[in-house]
Amino acid sequence: MKRLVVGLLAHVDSGKTTLAEGLLYRAGVLRKLGRVDHRDAFLDTDSRERARGITIFAKQAVLALPAAEGAEACELTLLDTPGHVDFSAEAERALQVLDYAVLVVSGTDGVQAHTETLWKLLARYRVPTFVFVNKMDLPGADAAVRLRELRGRFGDGCVDFSAVPDPEALALCSEPLMNEVLENGAASPETVVTAIARRQVFPVFFGAALRLDGLDGLLRGLQTLTRTPPRWPEFGARVFKISEDAGTRLTWLKITGGELHARQQVDGVTDGIPWSAKINELRIYTGSRFEPISNASAGGVCAVTGLSHVRPGDALGAEPAPERPTLAPVLTYGVLTGGADIHTVLSALRELAEEDPMLAVSWDEHLQEIRLRLMGAVQLEVVRDLMTRRFGLDIDFGPGSILYKETIAAPVEGVGHFEPLRHYAETHVLLEPLPQGAGMAYATVCSEDVLDRNWQRLIMQHFQEREHLGVLTGSPITDMRITLLMGRAHLKHTEGGDFRQATYRAIRQGLMEAKKKGDCRLLEPWYGFRLEVPQDMVGHAMADIQRMSGTFDTPTGDGEYMVLNGTAPVSEMRDYAMDVNAYTHGRGHLSCVFAGYQPCHNADEVIENMAYDPESDLENTPDSVFCAHGAGYPVKWYKVPEFMHLDYAWDGMRE
Repeated sequence: MKRLVVGLLAHVDSGKTTLAEGLLYRAGVLRKLGRVDHRDAFLDTDSRERARGITIFAKQAVLALPAAEGAEACELTLLDTPGHVDFSAEAERALQVLDYAVLVVSGTDGVQAHTETLWKLLARYRVPTFVFVNKMDLPGADAAVRLRELRGRFGDGCVDFSAVPDPEALALCSEPLMNEVLENGAASPETVVTAIARRQVFPVFFGAALRLDGLDGLLRGLQTLTRTPPRWPEFGARVFKISEDAGTRLTWLKITGGELHARQQVDGVTDGIPWSAKINELRIYTGSRFEPISNASAGGVCAVTGLSHVRPGDALGAEPAPERPTLAPVLTYGVLTGGADIHTVLSALRELAEEDPMLAVSWDEHLQEIRLRLMGAVQLEVVRDLMTRRFGLDIDFGPGSILYKETIAAPVEGVGHFEPLRHYAETHVLLEPLPQGAGMAYATVCSEDVLDRNWQRLIMQHFQEREHLGVLTGSPITDMRITLLMGRAHLKHTEGGDFRQATYRAIRQGLMEAKKKGDCRLLEPWYGFRLEVPQDMVGHAMADIQRMSGTFDTPTGDGEYMVLNGTAPVSEMRDYAMDVNAYTHGRGHLSCVFAGYQPCHNADEVIENMAYDPESDLENTPDSVFCAHGAGYPVKWYKVPEFMHLDYAWDGMRE
């Protein structure tokens, strides 16, 4: 039997969960149809989802399609992913385990900003994609208009499969298809299936999920137009979700190779640290119901118990390490504990952060408060509700602030030395800028004749085990490579913790050197936006975007409405949707998606307002500790080159 994991993705309110309900009903999994607006949809298992009418957590359901004429038996695991932009990180994690995806587009609203974000993510993770244009029963829904829009936005690969596909449209998608159409007048099913798997063809289906229109055609397409992707011969799996069910921690896996058995020992890596653990129980979930199983085969999704330290995105067995996520939170909030013990609150939030690593809970020593990173206000309410229901903690949040990041403009060598009495370690690191959006990278060029391999591995671990802060505002660093150049240990006095201290101090000392040279840069998050306003108000909109330091492409429109596409700083656009609603009297529409980090448009002002003093941040000190006459003593970062035991290793510092 062909086993596939198929994800449902959409911009919020496109009818994705209604589509999932209809597919399960038509496949015989459900005897009765539920509805989102009636708060009884099968996959909306959480009370918060039913109350809001949106999907917050990725859910799964298994449906079986029996063999039919021209179609082999097929088992589909449907993953219904969140559509709201606040929970898009959960949707991105699900993408890493999909064999195929169904992108749901509203027949009345068409392609929206978040739809384009999802399309780019599907391309990044190379997921073959079907498109279902929903709500075609509503006034204003026009299949020809929607198909032209899809082809204009996503390319000629979008082909109508709701009837027999047009051979000429298929011929434009790939050379093999063109050759077959020219020779035979039609393309063979095998060539079409291959083109879909290679993301050259994107079958488009039209229908109305609430009325069950078009669903049989989509199911038939998922059964006949797909193929089993390659699998690892030995066991492999990827973690895409951590959840809690009645006090039990569940780890959700996509089996990518071999088989997984209950009580099996599995290996993995979390935060660069290898581990081995035993699986206790395997469960197959459909909605909120589950059945225990003894083994799971490649191509399936299951929840397991017994893995207490894994995180979403971790790879097990033969599965390779995942790509770095694209989406990231742009807001940070201070936590108001409401009189509760701060350690209890911190512990509870860290438990939630294990389920959603994007939360990034931290203790801010400078502000003496817990900080939490989030995608938006709706996610804020969900976290508050989770804390109350699961832990009985009534917390609140201070005003949200922008999550800035820092990088450097030129390479610099940093030195850290840690030598209190009976301890010793010195580390030299090279900090180099990387292209925008590259994130962090780590390397070593240190000879094992200079520093033993075990110490080097430990230093590499220290590079990655924490989020290092910049020296302009104390914000996290990014778009930088940290390379171990050399180091020195003592045969008798060096312990593991010594290199942790030396490494942390070396990175900070290098950043201070970069700041002295004027090479530190402050970055801020930017939104990609799509702004639709009446034609007579487009001048107002363009003036607003320019005032907010944003940029935009040439406006497009149909004579009645004009559309502006561009980018602008999150700090300027956070509340702009309300302004749009006001000056267009409800006729305008703004949609925003995260577009990455770019240089801060008002860096000097932000740095002055944050008033961060890197030398007073004792948790992230750039200074070193040396030893003389049997006692350790501190040395300021700018004096370290005069005291260090190893000479500079990078030529740029020796000049």
